Amino acid sequence: MSDDAARLDEAAAALLALPPARFTAARNERAAAAGGALGRGIAKLRKPTVAAWAVNLLVADGQLGEAVELSRALHEAQDDLDAAELARLGRQRRQLVTALARRAAELASEAGTPLSAAITDAVEKTVNAAVVDPAVAAVVLTGRLVSAIDLADLDPSDLGAAVAGSVPDAAPASAPRDDLTARRARKAAERAVREAERARADAEREKAAVDKRLATARERADRLRERVEGLRADLRRAEAEADEADEAVTEREEAQRDAAAVARDAARALERAEAARDGGGDA
Repeated sequence: MSDDAARLDEAAAALLALPPARFTAARNERAAAAGGALGRGIAKLRKPTVAAWAVNLLVADGQLGEAVELSRALHEAQDDLDAAELARLGRQRRQLVTALARRAAELASEAGTPLSAAITDAVEKTVNAAVVDPAVAAVVLTGRLVSAIDLADLDPSDLGAAVAGSVPDAAPASAPRDDLTARRARKAAERAVREAERARADAEREKAAVDKRLATARERADRLRERVEGLRADLRRAEAEADEADEAVTEREEAQRDAAAVARDAARALERAEAARDGGGDA
């Protein structure tokens, strides 16, 4: 690519990221400043549609990289005839395309040009085309789109009309067989890593649950030990009090016996005194 072509692409990318309402004035000003062949090339740049401009915002915002990676993954899954992977990636593609169209609407609103429902639909179709078709992806990722792209109406020979400046070469849709084999091995290794990570996460969750149960059991055991020690202390106090009560009973029993003996002696003395009294009266 010549220096003039590279400079034209650079100028186109900068101008096509501007809101469409500002494009014409900015283009003419830049063309006049550049002059020469470059200036003439800039002056010929077409004003982008609002949908194309919104897609350019996504590119400038770095939002389409994941879509392109998904496109490559889709082609790999098709090469591998992996039905489960195709179904999963299909769902992921639809979710991603919808999210990117919503993000484009947010960027456009922030730039002062809200998107209508029809324009948002055109953005969504363009992003979907980039995900599905490597040639479209290459054009879209330049950030120099001037018109939206719909796969249903796309003529590959006209794809260059949708982009300002040079037309990039499309990345190959599939890789050589050796590269495909390597990718399959990588995918198998990645699946093994994901499964190992899931197993580790499951094990960590189980360990956390076991740790929690162990802590609860230890806490309960500590409480029971404290209760046992308290009961033992109560038992020791009760036994000591029982021993003291037994000693008091013994002392009182001895006092009772002594009192009973004294009472008997007193009764006998009384009997003798009464007998002596009664006998003296008879004399």
